[in-house]
Amino acid sequence: MNAYRSKSLSFPWPPLLYSIAVVIALSLQRYYPLPLPLLWSIVAWAVGSVLTAFAVTLNVWAVKTLIESRTTVLTQRCTAYLVTTGPFRFTRNPTYLGYTLLTAGLGLLIGNLWFVAMAAMAAALTTLLVIRCEEMHLLSRFGCEFEFYCKHTRRWI
Repeated sequence: MNAYRSKSLSFPWPPLLYSIAVVIALSLQRYYPLPLPLLWSIVAWAVGSVLTAFAVTLNVWAVKTLIESRTTVLTQRCTAYLVTTGPFRFTRNPTYLGYTLLTAGLGLLIGNLWFVAMAAMAAALTTLLVIRCEEMHLLSRFGCEFEFYCKHTRRWI
């Protein structure tokens, strides 16, 4: 297959994975609630607010950087350029990190600790089903340039 025409994924897995994680977390809270004492609820709400704000900011910044770099935002399209600026200087997957932090942050905001566990599960599945495929696509597309980027930039944090 021609690396310049290949695409990393044929299905947009990340939104589905994180949506399923939210549904599972809501179901688990209904049948197996994890109550928080009042003081911890206040702390969880504050931390959740910060995480949610940071996650939204990170996702907007990542999308803006991709658009400015004239490459695709969608995982099922071929990447035109290797983007290493903006939030991609700090993490190779800022949008997935944003999804994970948003899921955990919303859970803390509403006092549902299952969201935190499901955010971790969604992140693990995203690594297995999405990130590894994307990395193979980028390696075949950009070769040594992508290898150098991987050596200097962490996958998640």
